[in-house]
Amino acid sequence: MGSLDPKTFQVSKVAVIGAGPCGLAAAKYLRAQGIFDSVVIFEQQDEVGGVWNYSKIAPGQYPVPQMNPFYPPEFPVQSPSHAAPTFPSAMYDRLHANIPGSLMQFSDQHFRKDSWVFPSREDIQEYLLKYAEDVRSLIKFCFQVKKISLEPKDGRDKWRLEAHSTLNNQAIDETFDAVVVANGHYSVPFIPGVKNITPFHEAHPSVITHSKHYRTADAFQDKKTIIVGNGPSGMDIALQINKVSKGKAVLSVRSPTPPSKLAHTGCEEVQEIEEFLMEQRGVRFKDGRVETDIGAIVYCTGFLFSYPFFLPDLQHKLITIGRGVHGLYKHLFNIQHPTLVFPALNMKSVPWPLSEAQAAIFSAVWSNNLQLPPVEEMERWSKELEEHEGEALHVFPQLGDGYYINELYDWTMKSKHVGKEPPRWDDELFWQRSVFVEAKLRFEQRGCKATTLDELGLHYDPNREK
Repeated sequence: MGSLDPKTFQVSKVAVIGAGPCGLAAAKYLRAQGIFDSVVIFEQQDEVGGVWNYSKIAPGQYPVPQMNPFYPPEFPVQSPSHAAPTFPSAMYDRLHANIPGSLMQFSDQHFRKDSWVFPSREDIQEYLLKYAEDVRSLIKFCFQVKKISLEPKDGRDKWRLEAHSTLNNQAIDETFDAVVVANGHYSVPFIPGVKNITPFHEAHPSVITHSKHYRTADAFQDKKTIIVGNGPSGMDIALQINKVSKGKAVLSVRSPTPPSKLAHTGCEEVQEIEEFLMEQRGVRFKDGRVETDIGAIVYCTGFLFSYPFFLPDLQHKLITIGRGVHGLYKHLFNIQHPTLVFPALNMKSVPWPLSEAQAAIFSAVWSNNLQLPPVEEMERWSKELEEHEGEALHVFPQLGDGYYINELYDWTMKSKHVGKEPPRWDDELFWQRSVFVEAKLRFEQRGCKATTLDELGLHYDPNREK
């Protein structure tokens, strides 16, 4: 806890892990403070974009089931058509955002006027390339962070970072005063344990996959298919697969899908899978229904938080079972080591403006323009969160992301020096947040061509009841 005693920080060198949207925003706000000697972004790919950096190559297979957040980091894949090794992300070919561009975008850069209201993955990656231009010189591409060790010096926390090039034998071994962990959380898949899933997978190794492996629906042509999960990716993949599968694709869910959304996919909804049946290549659902001769099962069950570069003593305290990061204040600062931050963890959120709001805060704190509360107060906040949310620590209630963004904005504006002003949501942005599920449904039903919410029949009324 040397970093908090005395109250001032002495941060001059900052490492940012990841050049996805969150890491890029972090670098911009850090640099805007004008006080840090060095900001270095480590990116294992050869381009920015993080999860939006699409590759046609799918990752290798994972164990089934896969419930281990400490699963070893994957090796890069070498493609004959691509010079640098690739770490395949969870991005698939025909994908557009599930958040309107006007809400999703960073506060200082708009999407192109002709972009769809829910921008395509191609437009998003183009947007991020442009957004990265002024911090591109800070990025060390094709460097995978292998280890981060806490090595206190003179009563202050220091972070030793070791990274290796994916192109040659070059290695980096440097000490930093602070670390921004922006490596994303769409890397380690979660496939739940279900009765007989292991022997079923051994008997039929090509049937069970995870949404991370999905690229196009072509592989599911004329296959009897079950999609597990009705989150955004589950609904999207179900819609695509149902157009080519043998008969109606089956959507296996824990909680019922809203009827209009289910009808849009064209799938048949069933209960959770209770048991796998090896002989029949089938499953039994919780209501006793049995389906046999199944060609494919796609688990759209999300991902686990994972930080393989931390030493085990810190790693295991942080993520326990992988559903949340423990010991943080305001979902961001590691309380015991506040020169370590974890932005953009929150689910059911609009992540890019949220990343900006968080970057404004830790930049101001580390430059001593804002103070963190006393340790006891931060620990009380963290304990109350754990008591209220259990392991799923970072799931916002409806509109919770907007209230959080505005809370951090108000905190930032108390700073002695605001290097770069973060976003603040007005009533119109809250309205957009409240209608975007309906908007996405209309967008897809009308052929994915609209460029504004107005075109979808959704009009903001400033005089509406709030």
